[in-house]
Amino acid sequence: MKERELRRRCKRELRALGIQPPLRVETLCHKLGERRGRPIRLVPHALPVPGPFGAWIAAPSTDYILYQQETTASHQRHIILHEVGHILADHHSDAFDDDELWKTAVPNLSAKAVKRLLRRTAYDEEHERQAELVATIIMEWASVLDRVVPRPASTPSLDRVQTALGDRLGWL
Repeated sequence: MKERELRRRCKRELRALGIQPPLRVETLCHKLGERRGRPIRLVPHALPVPGPFGAWIAAPSTDYILYQQETTASHQRHIILHEVGHILADHHSDAFDDDELWKTAVPNLSAKAVKRLLRRTAYDEEHERQAELVATIIMEWASVLDRVVPRPASTPSLDRVQTALGDRLGWL
């Protein structure tokens, strides 16, 4: 998928989700899961280092995003958005060969079942670039709009005036 097309698709998807600033990654994942008809469960885990900081695992009825718990909140947010990027770009999910990781991180899924369902163990560079681009698009949008959003109106009439006269924020 070309970069311009990916940018348009990402913005279209996020506009359809009704995501407004300030960005809450948990809310984004919840709404994306609802839209896709399969919840997204965020799973912090002490992933082995060196190794991936995160992974998206598509189980039969739930998507799991595992992310490194041993890092900063800002980095965790970026890791999650990178994995969301794989989802929005229609990539296939990851699978790991670490039975212990599965037992502790996703106890209701057997490692054997996940390995049978998921055949990919790595993305190529193009997939990683696309996922990183989606994460960057979302974080750029959030970093700008999180700072320029007007304070909530104190009355319904003031809210209507702000809506009518204020800047249009969101996924333009």
